[in-house]
Amino acid sequence: MNRREILRRSAAAGLLATPAAGLLAGCATSGGDDKGDAGAYKGTKSEQNPLGVKEDAPLEVVIFNGGFGEEYAKAHEAMYKEKYPKAEIKHSATAEISKTLQPRFVDGSPPDVVNNSGAGQIDFNGLVSQNAIADLGELLAAPSLDTPGKTVKDTLLPGTVEVGSYDGRFLVLNYTYTVYGIWHSTKLFADRGWTYAKTWDEHIALCRQIKAAGIAPWTYAGVHPRYMSWPLISTAIKLGGPSVALAIDNLEPNAWKSDAMKTAADAWYQIVKDKFILAGSPGLDHKQSQTAWCQGKAAFISCGSWLESEQKDVTPAGFNMTVAPTPSLGSGDKLPFEAIRGTAGEPFMVPAKAKNVAGGLEYFRTMLSRKGAQDFTKKVASLPVVAGATEGIDLPYGLSTVVKALDASGSNGFNWVYNNYYRKLERNLVDAACGEFFSGRISPAEFLDQCQKGADSIAQDSSVKKYKRAA
Repeated sequence: MNRREILRRSAAAGLLATPAAGLLAGCATSGGDDKGDAGAYKGTKSEQNPLGVKEDAPLEVVIFNGGFGEEYAKAHEAMYKEKYPKAEIKHSATAEISKTLQPRFVDGSPPDVVNNSGAGQIDFNGLVSQNAIADLGELLAAPSLDTPGKTVKDTLLPGTVEVGSYDGRFLVLNYTYTVYGIWHSTKLFADRGWTYAKTWDEHIALCRQIKAAGIAPWTYAGVHPRYMSWPLISTAIKLGGPSVALAIDNLEPNAWKSDAMKTAADAWYQIVKDKFILAGSPGLDHKQSQTAWCQGKAAFISCGSWLESEQKDVTPAGFNMTVAPTPSLGSGDKLPFEAIRGTAGEPFMVPAKAKNVAGGLEYFRTMLSRKGAQDFTKKVASLPVVAGATEGIDLPYGLSTVVKALDASGSNGFNWVYNNYYRKLERNLVDAACGEFFSGRISPAEFLDQCQKGADSIAQDSSVKKYKRAA
């Protein structure tokens, strides 16, 4: 089966080059010492129990309580319980993973499964460098729970393993496939007679038309302004090619000041200069800006494909949210207009010091079953990294546009991983620079200079483990 067929059949492929999850600096853990009783619960391996799960061993699962909620996890836990009825499952959800769990990593008593996501996630760089995450290689080799003749690895979409691998070890299961793009309401555009622009000049002309109609062309999460770095960097990559992202990921000198990044920053500055951004956006958080967009106060917003699920309670009927790629800067772009950013995201891990490591791996096997993946898609309107997870399912409007965008993008999809390797760089340094830039307080040159200084500070910090991404 070729890549395009996988895209069509699974409705969730694309170019999964590298990790998408973020990092939070400064997490101290108990690492690889002998404290605690890691993996205390061990069962006997067999054909029916390939991971050696102890059938009555308790399992603790901690879920990030964000856009996906926690009901999907409760369904996976019920599936686990069905197979291991003697196992007591402790479930909890929190929006503050690091604050809640970091003390438990330090004292050697972490949960068995952690959905390490959200703004308050624990630094993966620190966890990996301190050997605090269990190797998932055994999971990949185990037979699929409900796809006969295939291992778990065989059922995963291309690139999923690479996404969660550090120094050649598969440590992090990124469960969802996320597409990042520019979103608009098909209904609004149809009602107004507008057409989504494929080139930057056309986009600016459309923004003028939208503003003249009394609607702000753009809004964004001013409290998390890095959301606007995504289309800006995407524009640069489409202009200069994937090497633009590679240089940024590998902390190369002046990577943020490449010709492609300069051209992209100059282009995006026009929406600031011409006041195409909804007044007050710098003070809005992600939900507030998304809600303003759903209310028709702005035409465009930058977000990942979790948007539909996150906004389901406030989206008007018939709104028909649609994702689209960033417009092309011109005919000299190295990637076509259809190229879109996509990657595996929503990271899960089994702590190395967990008491029930085997149970944690089995829980992942449950998540990665066809049944588990399809249930997830039905509940949260998002794509998991399991082939065939959307077969036979009626997709909500927004998710169907994600599928179409992936299919159109094909092998031209792209991604970057500096935000995964060096969380502080995106969440603190680039975030701050975006806040200044999109509120109009600094110029494009000053914006790129701030980003480069941030990257240089990480590159020169000997306490931060460095990773090299190959082309």
